[in-house]
Amino acid sequence: MLGIEKNKEILGTTAVFTGTRVPVRNLFDYLIAGETITDFLEDFPTVSFEQVRHILQSAEVAIKNHQAA
Repeated sequence: MLGIEKNKEILGTTAVFTGTRVPVRNLFDYLIAGETITDFLEDFPTVSFEQVRHILQSAEVAIKNHQAA
């Protein structure tokens, strides 16, 4: 299960990794703080590496699309 979901029953309308209660923002907070993806995955075992990779690839595409606009 890749991607992001928003469900008012799960943390209001906060974007979370699909199938978890882990906010996507937590991943970016970890990276901004200098933590590694491994650190993040150890602290949030319900999130898979594939989910993280999908989110980062989606962010990359969004940035490229924004730059091209």
